[in-house]
This record gives sequence, structure tokens and C-alpha cells, in this order.
Amino acid sequence: MTKQERAINTRHALIRSAAQAFDQHGYTRAKLSGISAGAGVSSGALHFHFDTKAAMAAAVEAEAARTLHAVARTVHRRSTGALQSLIDASHLFAQQLRWDIVVRAGFRLNGRTPQTPESDLRGQWAVCVRRALRQAADEGTLLPGAAQEDMTATIVGATTGFEALARHDRAWLSRPTVTGLWQALLPSLATSEALARLQAAGTEAVTEAAGDGGAPESGARLALPTTT
Repeated sequence: MTKQERAINTRHALIRSAAQAFDQHGYTRAKLSGISAGAGVSSGALHFHFDTKAAMAAAVEAEAARTLHAVARTVHRRSTGALQSLIDASHLFAQQLRWDIVVRAGFRLNGRTPQTPESDLRGQWAVCVRRALRQAADEGTLLPGAAQEDMTATIVGATTGFEALARHDRAWLSRPTVTGLWQALLPSLATSEALARLQAAGTEAVTEAAGDGGAPESGARLALPTTT
């Protein structure tokens, strides 16, 4: 292993250890000494990569954002239309928050201070939901009378609310919970023709990501739709 590869591995280990500390203790109570110990490196190695705890938190947020955007194009390519793409993305969003400590910690850290539009994960998710509903209307799969802004607020509120509830009960981010949300919403959202084709439990992209045990397979990178 080269020196550069070792440095990259150390940085990744520190980000994961920091995510675990922030998720378990919160930003204020997390200790740099605990983070370095959790990564199996010295405090000197930690400070070589990160000057402050704030820098570590920023790195966790950035890694969470990269993960949440990494598979967006794949989701869109595999889905048959805007509404199915949105359904699949919401499932993958929930799975990642449930099983990936870096994404979960980064998402929570992202909400502790005001964010710019470029780094606001919740705001970006709202933009994606709004865009998907607008595209569904253009495709003719959205009911003509469906209020897009009201539905955007409902979907964003429910999906981000599941994350808050899951801090005490992880089942709020389970596939059945997200499926139930779509089963309740779709009759008021999709045309009868589209409703017959839509899969509230997600397509094979969601099944493959979940694997046999419900957690993403090792190395899986799930995502929200991109905003570009």
C-alpha cells in the first residue's frame, strides 16, 4: 500500500469514527480523542487531516452529500418515469439514513446551522420532489387536480420526519413504512393508468440495494436525485 493510499484510508476511518461519535453523542459532546481512538490512529494523525472538530463535521457532511447524490443518475435510468423515480429515491433515501452511519450523522449535522442552498440536503430534497412532480405532470401521470406544492410539502415533511422519528425507533425508516406512505399518497397523486403501473414498494433498484437482510449491500451507494 502506498503512502497516499494509507492517507486516504486513514481519512476515511476518521470520517467514519467521527460520524459514529456525532451520531451517538451529538456534535458538542463528541471528543476528538474518542474519534482518533475509534479510527485506531493517534491524535497527531487526526490533526494531520483535520485541524478542528468543525472541520471533521464538515467532512462528514460532505461525505454524506456525496453518497446521497452518487447513485441519482442510476435511479433515474432504471425508473420508468418521474413518479417511480421519486418513489425509488425516497426508499433509497430512507435506507441510507437507516444503515449508513456517515449519511445519518451528516444529515443530522446538516440541520444544526443555516445552510447555503448548495449544501442544504433537506432543501435539495425538496427541490427534487418538486421537480419530479412537475415532470410527472408533463408526462401526464399526475392527476390534473393534484396540488403540486401541497404534495411536495407532504412528501418532504413525511420523509424527513421519518428520520427524526427513527432516532428512537429505526423502523420509521423501514421499507414497509415508506411503502405505506406511497400507498396512502398515490391514489390522490397519480392517474388511474399510472397507478396501475407504479410500485409503491419500489422497483428492483430498491430490492437490489436492500439485499436479503434489508440493509444495503457492502459498498452500496444510494442517493437522492441531483439538483442539476
